[in-house]
Order: sequence, then structure tokens, then C-alpha cells
Amino acid sequence: MNNNNLESLVKTAMEKIREMVDVETVIGDPITTPDGTTIIPVSKVSFGFASGGSDLPNKNAKDLFGGGSGAGVTIQPIAFITVSNGEVKLLQMSVNASTENAVINMIPDIVDKISAFIKKDKE
Repeated sequence: MNNNNLESLVKTAMEKIREMVDVETVIGDPITTPDGTTIIPVSKVSFGFASGGSDLPNKNAKDLFGGGSGAGVTIQPIAFITVSNGEVKLLQMSVNASTENAVINMIPDIVDKISAFIKKDKE
């Protein structure tokens, strides 16, 4: 088998995967809201890769090479990092969570915001 053909095949496939998946895919670009809160998306990136090739039998002296490669990529948002008034929080997303669970997970945050609001009114 001609190693240059297989090496070229793998190299090209890996370059294309690098183009699709980079660090900015995992940690997204920061988003700043009008009130000054910064939100940074965090994602889980999974990928698989396979390649192979073989010399094909032929009657000519010239080498025949057949090969292929494939890859799959999934990107799933899993959390958001928020920065507001010097406070940093990690807000995790639950996959396939019911509405009830989502509401229950928000209660501590809501209580904190209400407490902070009441505290500001007293001052």
C-alpha cells in the first residue's frame, strides 16, 4: 500500500475536523446584555473519526489505491457562565429535564434576586 495516499487521506480529514471544531465551539463568544451581564455559552463537543484504504489489484505496474474516511460531530449546549455585578455563576442545562425540574432549579436564583432587590430598597 502506498503510505502517501493513506497519509494524505487522513491528513485531509483531520484538517476538515479542525475547521469544524475549535475551542470557540466549546467555550462560545461572550454575549453582553444591555444591563451589563455577560453570558458565555459552554458546549459539549463529541466527534468520531474513521479512515481506511487499500491497494487494489491490477495488471498495470501503476499502483491503484482505494480509500475513504468519515467523521461525525455533535455539539450540545450544557451550561452558561454568567458574570453580573462582579458575581460569576455557572448555570447548567439539564438534558431532557421536565418543566417542573427546570422551575425547581431556578428557585434559589429567584430567591437570591428578590433578596438583593429588597436589600437595595431598604438602603
